[in-house]
Amino acid sequence: MDDSAYVGTWRPHHPRGPIMAHFTSPGPKYSIQGTTGYLKHNPTKRKAPAYTFKGARPLLHEACSPGPRYYVEPAMTRKGKEAAPAYTMCGRPTVKTEVTPGPSDYSPEKSKKHVYECAPVHSLSSRTRSFSVDSTPGPGTYTIPRVMGPNTVDKTASPCYSMKFKSKLGRFDEDFHKTPGPAAYKKTDVDVYKKRAPKYSMSSRAKPAGIVKHPGPGDYYPGKITLTKPCAPVVTFGIRHSEYTMPLLVDVY
Repeated sequence: MDDSAYVGTWRPHHPRGPIMAHFTSPGPKYSIQGTTGYLKHNPTKRKAPAYTFKGARPLLHEACSPGPRYYVEPAMTRKGKEAAPAYTMCGRPTVKTEVTPGPSDYSPEKSKKHVYECAPVHSLSSRTRSFSVDSTPGPGTYTIPRVMGPNTVDKTASPCYSMKFKSKLGRFDEDFHKTPGPAAYKKTDVDVYKKRAPKYSMSSRAKPAGIVKHPGPGDYYPGKITLTKPCAPVVTFGIRHSEYTMPLLVDVY
């Protein structure tokens, strides 16, 4: 082949390694898992509960039970034997001779503190050998708390009373001239602690503005007041007429 037909240094050659384009796919040989049944069920789908029917057991060639050849007593129930109590007599059992303590080996008088209630009993023992000289304080070193008075420790104290010394005030040797008398105290007004009565005051006479003429008592007529009080009929006398006066003539039909 002519080298002028190629461009560059590339020349056709066999591939150095396998190329995927040279291989074809295996085709539809893969199958999708089914959604029916219990075995090989598609895990992406919901699976309903499955029930199976078991086959019959195979027959046994040799029987494993003796069969109904035993006799069950009528008194035997499912809870046990139900019958009246029965007693049997057997021979005396063989007793091995042992060395046991006699009655004198016990002290019954010491059993009172275990059987009956008794007061506490104290015993005195000898001094121990480890302490030749005791350095503990004696009974006089301690102070027992008192049981009388208000300041008791473990007792209930009753009410107590104390007597105080006599005061110098009011004694026979006191100088009463140094004390204030009754006049030294200010008297408290009665209106402070009792109900106060009304008070009236009188002022001075006011000065008139000018000369004012007022009517006197003679200018009034109290007897002529008939507006506020009832009045009896009053007869009055008229004036005397002249003899020359013509009388009034009234026509009478």
